Amino acid sequence: MKRVSLLLAVALGLATAVSARPAVIECWFVEDAGGGKLAKKPAALLLRQGAESPPPRPDLAPERYLKVHDPAGTLQAAFRQYPRDAPAPRCEMSLYVPLPASAKWLSGLTPEQSCPRALDGTWLMVSMSSPFLSLSSLLRPQSEPQPEPALITMATAVLTVFTHTPTPRIRIGQDALLDLSFAYMPLTPKAATSLAPGPPPFGLEWRRQHLGKGHLLLAVTPGLNGQVPAAREGAVAFAAWDDDEPWGPWTGNGTFWLPAVKPSQEGTYLATVHLPYLQGQITLELAVQKPPKVALTPAPLVWAAPGEAPPELLCLVSHFYPSQGLEVEWELRGGPEGRFQKAEGQRWLSALRHHSDGSVSLSAHLQPPPVTSEQHGARYACRVHHPSLPALGRSAEVTLQVAGLSGPSLEDGIGLFLSAFLLLGLLKALSWAAAYLATQNPTEKKLE
Repeated sequence: MKRVSLLLAVALGLATAVSARPAVIECWFVEDAGGGKLAKKPAALLLRQGAESPPPRPDLAPERYLKVHDPAGTLQAAFRQYPRDAPAPRCEMSLYVPLPASAKWLSGLTPEQSCPRALDGTWLMVSMSSPFLSLSSLLRPQSEPQPEPALITMATAVLTVFTHTPTPRIRIGQDALLDLSFAYMPLTPKAATSLAPGPPPFGLEWRRQHLGKGHLLLAVTPGLNGQVPAAREGAVAFAAWDDDEPWGPWTGNGTFWLPAVKPSQEGTYLATVHLPYLQGQITLELAVQKPPKVALTPAPLVWAAPGEAPPELLCLVSHFYPSQGLEVEWELRGGPEGRFQKAEGQRWLSALRHHSDGSVSLSAHLQPPPVTSEQHGARYACRVHHPSLPALGRSAEVTLQVAGLSGPSLEDGIGLFLSAFLLLGLLKALSWAAAYLATQNPTEKKLE
């Protein structure tokens, strides 16, 4: 009975996971409208379907309503980790023309510059992006829509590239690991390879764009013997096919590793998978960060007499990155009203101080106004908000003691008694030692 219950739970879990994946992705078909303008038309991708017919979409032209055949199952795999309550990814679709790669180090992929006839016809490139997924897929649609109850065009996913880390956040000094997966299903065995059964050679490149500049960080060509540009900044890629089926489909891995990340290495990363005459590319936005340390002085107590202003409070916010997005708030906790409130007084920030690792520091200052006796025991707090911190931020606090309002407690009295007792014992011991030394000196003189 337990075994049946376990199988039922697993089946229900799998059914829930499958139903959570999107069945239809709404897209925009983007094309050149002339004069430097783009035209956008609604489109949709039907990724999965049961035994029933596709739902009719009279608002879409049949050539823009696509039922996707995904032999490798990559599209469904890409959405397997997609949060159920997350908004659908942004999707754009455009025409694509198969061409050989232009880089010299990729010339071995296309010994013939003319595109094979097997790749003739219409091609579409689909790009999806969200905080949880970045995906690019080359689709080969059929020339005519299917005469089903709902006019729809069948399309085959030939090359799909995706990542589950489109917006990685890496701390300064830590390694960056950017995952990349791809799948390829040739249209015909002849298009798969002209050499031998099995996965074809491919090229993989990782580039970074930052502040208008582009840099090739890594280029590899598994299966080819040609020379490639040297890797930069210690970058490494795990570039390989995952299987060796004779005619596909094949899945591959191009995960990118960058050691000890620095602020200068943040920016847009472009990952491109090159196959003979076909290319799939996705973008990732790498952000480097470091949460600030917060310290408040004087601490843990600050003293002031009634009607006098406490000493200036200094909140040191140190070693954080980026410098943008930092906010410092001063709070008064407790006091007459017994709640948190915005602290009054004059406040200002120092200039940024730069450190060798790329992080920065600054000081926040508060000069509180004169205090009242009712504020005895209240706490001044410095709260810091930064993109690298949780929503509540990080804070440090000091306690305000108003002079003349706090007498010694029982613990203080016991501590004073013990201190006096120890001090008295120490004085007694010193007097005995002095008397002993005084008696020894005359004896030594007599012996001489």
